[in-house]
Amino acid sequence: MSQKKKIGFFEKYLTLWVALCIAGGITIGHFAGDNMQFLSQMELFNVNIPVAILIWLMIYPMMLQVDFSSIKNAGKKPKGLILTLTVNWLIKPFTMAFFAWIFFSKIYGAFIEPELAGEYIAGAILLGAAPCTAMVFVWSYLTNGDPNYTLLQVSVNDLIILVAFIPIVGLLLGITDVQIPYETLISSIVIFVVIPLVAGYITHKLLVRAKGKEWFEKEFLPKLKPISILALLVTLILLFAFQGVNILNNPFIILLIAVPLIIQTYFIFFITWFSGKKLRLPHAICSPAAMIGASNFFELAVAVAIALFGLQSPAALVTVVGVLVEVPVMLSLVALANKWKY
Repeated sequence: MSQKKKIGFFEKYLTLWVALCIAGGITIGHFAGDNMQFLSQMELFNVNIPVAILIWLMIYPMMLQVDFSSIKNAGKKPKGLILTLTVNWLIKPFTMAFFAWIFFSKIYGAFIEPELAGEYIAGAILLGAAPCTAMVFVWSYLTNGDPNYTLLQVSVNDLIILVAFIPIVGLLLGITDVQIPYETLISSIVIFVVIPLVAGYITHKLLVRAKGKEWFEKEFLPKLKPISILALLVTLILLFAFQGVNILNNPFIILLIAVPLIIQTYFIFFITWFSGKKLRLPHAICSPAAMIGASNFFELAVAVAIALFGLQSPAALVTVVGVLVEVPVMLSLVALANKWKY
């Protein structure tokens, strides 16, 4: 009998860690009060320096996993890649914007002022426009996905982020009448995608050449994973330290935000899954494609939301709630993908 695959300890309980960080951050923000302001003022080119360092520590280890040499195999099995790119760039950002608009502007209209609703929608758009880069390897592993094809899908998506993220976000935020400082959006992509991607590529090449691919994947990468998760948790503590007053004044806001994000996740999964079956994709390719579409590159979304709207913004809060709900929802989809295995 094959051994049952299990998620790693930190990933399995990520929702718990996030919940603890929310409680810790709110507590710190409540007692620290105005003393937290000096952190929010540490900016360079409209990017908060402490948060930028933490997010870079999150993203850099992910970019180390990108193998551009895998892209040369894209033409051998194009249907799975075409499905992934279609869902991630032609469907997902627009359905996320639609669900966010329906809930924050219409359904929640009695609870949320129009100006705040615009920022909540903006945060959701940032999540929807950033396909998953790191955790998808975990979801692919748990559903017996093809690891090499998953790597190909992620690598191509990372390259497309460089050229598609800004125009899609700009288009959708423009529709919602949110003013966009494009210089800040561009600098965010450079800082949080281009630089880590280039640094990861160079590091990957040098270390594989010096130590070998097996050492790099089995020794080096696992040592960086705790750093990435720790940086994520510290970032969440900072965000909720600034968001504490808003949350205490409206304790149900996290639940209200979570509803459209969860609906979007299941909606995109089902679209991708049944499209993949219609295209007769193998389960090992269809499942990771559905996981990539359903999950988000929340590290990038958090970074850009902070850069565009600030640490205390509703947009930043939405991206953080995306982190909170992602793991339990994605684990339910892992169970569904395994139950429906064909």
